[in-house]
Amino acid sequence: MNLFFTPKDAKAGDVIPFFNEETKVFDNFYLKHWNPGTAKEEDKLRWHRITTRDHRAFRETPVNICGGTGCVVRSGGMYHMFYCTFEDKPQAQWIRHAVSRDLTDWKEILEDRFGPDGVIYRMTDWRDPFVFWNQEEGKWWMLAAARENRPTERNGCVALCVSDDLSKWEYEKPLYSPGIYPAANECADLFRMGEWYYLVYSNYCDGFGTYYRMSKSPRGPWIRPKEDTFDGRAFYAGKTVSDGGRRYIYGWNPTRGEDPWKFDPSRNYGKDYACWNWGGTVIVHKLVQHEDGTLGVCPADSVADAFGPGRKTCWKSLGGNWRQDGDTITCRSDDGYASVLCGKLPRQGVVRAKMKYEGSPARFGMALQVDERFDKGYYLMFEPGYQRIEFRSGMRMYESGGQMFPYGVEMERPMKLEPGREYGLELYIEDTIGLLYVDRDVALGFRMYNERDKNLGWFVLDGGIEIWDVEIAGE
Repeated sequence: MNLFFTPKDAKAGDVIPFFNEETKVFDNFYLKHWNPGTAKEEDKLRWHRITTRDHRAFRETPVNICGGTGCVVRSGGMYHMFYCTFEDKPQAQWIRHAVSRDLTDWKEILEDRFGPDGVIYRMTDWRDPFVFWNQEEGKWWMLAAARENRPTERNGCVALCVSDDLSKWEYEKPLYSPGIYPAANECADLFRMGEWYYLVYSNYCDGFGTYYRMSKSPRGPWIRPKEDTFDGRAFYAGKTVSDGGRRYIYGWNPTRGEDPWKFDPSRNYGKDYACWNWGGTVIVHKLVQHEDGTLGVCPADSVADAFGPGRKTCWKSLGGNWRQDGDTITCRSDDGYASVLCGKLPRQGVVRAKMKYEGSPARFGMALQVDERFDKGYYLMFEPGYQRIEFRSGMRMYESGGQMFPYGVEMERPMKLEPGREYGLELYIEDTIGLLYVDRDVALGFRMYNERDKNLGWFVLDGGIEIWDVEIAGE
């Protein structure tokens, strides 16, 4: 069984999570995006149902709905689906309503179709409806990806409509309109944990990711936490679901290589150089709520329990003064770079380790898929000076990398780093996917295409590092 869900001959786009209270299973849906060259390549944005109990084993069933992201709710003995469709010439986006008794065969209620009002909301964007019963106000609420009528193009917002019957909707002012984004805030979600309400949305302008805001009221005001994302660039369209006890967020880690925006270099340097596709593999994080109300993420239980104890490592120093004492290895390298290898990485598996640093290193961390020369590979660099984890891929190891990637940072994740503090690492690998969790609280996902079947390594620059309890499990 795989760690993460990737549909055969296709990519998984936006997930519409739904916990079925009748059957006590997750009856999720997703947008299936067929790969180029497949027989169904043109059959895009069709909903498929994926039923699961553990977020790893999925049973897939096509449904008769073509359209974009939405939601499913149950009311009056029926399942109600809200989704969106798109038209050109002229451009228009519509929210639609369908009903079903079995979650597979859906009948659209044509007269319930509606678009933006043109007064509060511009006519260009109206998609990704999210509907829920607001107990406090005794009404159904619908959030939607929209653009507010403003004098500036930074008008992306989360629209709000209310209803008594799931059929006729009244427009209200935006639930959240920060005046930041020149594009609609997509895939909105709202839920409560304890005394806090959380508004989740995704955006691809002025950043790229899934964000969240906090409030003591479902109407705001909305607080932006210091670290307001759940993962990095390779996690998008995150939406949440609860089974009544735990809450999970579903997003997708994109593949590379189809050049959808025509940005790829004319010469083929491998997929590590290619731009991201739309859709890929479903990633599920379990949410962690901190004492101050802020959120973190950890692995779903089925992923965390997928592998037993791993094999111990054999260390091979490639530079620097590394010292081994039992299962612990240390290095102090105050005036340069030190590196060490410690075993081959699996195609599917997990690396577990504990780590701490001393002094003020410029960077330290894990090297993935590196050869015996510690050359091309992928690097998870902990950088105390920037208080972040940076992912750097093998493209940086080519002389021509600077010509094609003239930016300083490839992918990064904010994280508080302190000398002397112990950090617990879990790195899950499945084929090209890498997903790092630190202290079961911070996540960073990525892809590794060009380099495979090579080694795990560690490194430190201008400081000290201690590593222990390293295990590599899987095959």
